[in-house]
Amino acid sequence: MQLHRANILFRHYPILKDAYHLAMELRRIFNQKIYPTKALRKMNKWYEKVMALGNIYFRSVIKTFKKHAPTILNSFRQRSTNASAEAFNFKVKIFRSQMRGVRDRNFFIFRLVKLYA
Repeated sequence: MQLHRANILFRHYPILKDAYHLAMELRRIFNQKIYPTKALRKMNKWYEKVMALGNIYFRSVIKTFKKHAPTILNSFRQRSTNASAEAFNFKVKIFRSQMRGVRDRNFFIFRLVKLYA
């Protein structure tokens, strides 16, 4: 059913089809276990395809990737992310919203450590 809807959408908006395929290609690059040099080559080919498409939104993705290239390529080297840190930050944010109005900072930190450490 979802494939059928996607085909209808792609028929009416061909640019979405191209953008979707580019996004899936980028996902495949990141899901591969390859060396950073090979990943960089694949990403450069992907950049060329994006530029040929002429979509301004994907061009901003390219600028971001090029700006943070060393950090992004590290993920291919170590196959690690900051997902655990992001998850912990989210938990702290929720806890902080639940504890609004707390004036004793030391007690807040104490509770935080007891709950999430």
